Amino acid sequence: MKYTLSLDEGTTSARAIVFNDEGSVVAVAQKEFEQHFPKPGWVEHDADEIWAAQIGVAVEALSRARIAAKDVAAVGIANQRETTVIWDRTTGTPIGPAIVWQDRRTAGLCDRLRADGHEALIQQRTGLLIDAYFSGSKVAWMLDNVPGARAKAEAGQLAFGTIDSWLAWKLTGGKLHVTDISNASRTMLFNIHTGCWDDDLLKLLNVPPSLLPEVRASSEVYGDITAGGLAGVPLAGIAGDQQAALFGQMCFEPGLTKNTYGTGCFMLQNTGPTAVASRNRLLTTVGWKIGDVTSYAMEGAVFVGGAVVQWLRDGLKIIRSAEEVNALAATVPDNGGLYIVPAFTGLGAPHWDPYARGTIVGITRGTTAGHLARAALESIAFQSAELLTAMRADAGQPPVEMRVDGGACRSDLLMQCQADLLGIPVARPEVTETTALGAAYLAGLAVGVWKTTGELAKQYRVERRFEPQVPADRVAAMAAEWSKAVERAKNWATP
Repeated sequence: MKYTLSLDEGTTSARAIVFNDEGSVVAVAQKEFEQHFPKPGWVEHDADEIWAAQIGVAVEALSRARIAAKDVAAVGIANQRETTVIWDRTTGTPIGPAIVWQDRRTAGLCDRLRADGHEALIQQRTGLLIDAYFSGSKVAWMLDNVPGARAKAEAGQLAFGTIDSWLAWKLTGGKLHVTDISNASRTMLFNIHTGCWDDDLLKLLNVPPSLLPEVRASSEVYGDITAGGLAGVPLAGIAGDQQAALFGQMCFEPGLTKNTYGTGCFMLQNTGPTAVASRNRLLTTVGWKIGDVTSYAMEGAVFVGGAVVQWLRDGLKIIRSAEEVNALAATVPDNGGLYIVPAFTGLGAPHWDPYARGTIVGITRGTTAGHLARAALESIAFQSAELLTAMRADAGQPPVEMRVDGGACRSDLLMQCQADLLGIPVARPEVTETTALGAAYLAGLAVGVWKTTGELAKQYRVERRFEPQVPADRVAAMAAEWSKAVERAKNWATP
């Protein structure tokens, strides 16, 4: 039996999962880390805490699987994308907190870039829209606001990376400063057509090239790990978490589509070797690169998906665990006219409004905690349905099914609601840890655990398929109410 180890570094927790060569989960270890909100709209992580959590769960997962490092064929990384770390090349110490992808502090800078007429250039080169979501403006902010950072960067003393780069650096004792092409494509600094960092965009955001990691394929042996507990194991796969999930869902052919229900929701459709430009404010992104072949994807991003359930738990305290939301939501037959728009950090695709804020509309004296729970779950499905509507307009036709993964997809109530709103079947696989699975597959392909993607596709197994049940006219009425609620959430915060 050959094993691969995935380091699945998410927005709220670090996980490590051991897979066997049949693509089945052997052992899992997970540790949450702290979320920091120093100002409204700001979200930060401690990069050192992330590293400590990630290496800790890696060792724990091997222990639970009752294997040693010598039994692991390769390690793959799947990571929260866009989150920005800058560290000192000599000491390996971050110059400040990591700025998380959800953070909106650079919305003003993005406004100025749009006002100065740079959006067309940026979209053409990167496939992205100008938004504080992406790494480029975060890097510029750190260089301009951390004392001494710009001078050190221009002297070549600092390194920038998304979380994959940070983990690769730590895993190899500073020998590797790399990223893969999927993560590079999320920075607003990378030309997805040439496969290189873009000099014009670096100048536009005043980012010194010496900061940047080397861009590599998503499946190759980057080097051997030196960190304790994993020493000697090749690091052989890296992909942004959503691209890893697309790969793990076996969406290898153009048109195949998945939606991940994590902290946010991310819908990606494989577009093959063609970078399809969106006319409906979706993103064009790199899916992965294997050998010399790059696969592209179209993407829609929802900033707050499963995080709305965390808010019910930690903010309102109307549930004690995330799992309780389903039972509470089931205490009412419908949402009672209540709609929650969880724009806690603005709205993502297709609205791209960094000044939107969370809104609850339709409250009456009859509103209960059950209605809040149901409206929270439905908000995840409504936002995802908006993404498919935009994707259908760009692609010309919807996918025949939606493959789903992520923690919240375990909710039968949410998945049935999603099938109803999408109007197509929702397929939940037996292995819902598809982000980690994708990283394992990419790593395993690089070292020969699996030979081809065709071999991998045979491992895809559906656990349950949810068929649409609500009439189309009822769905249209609900969508119209949702749209009214979204309009009330927009442009709330002061620029």
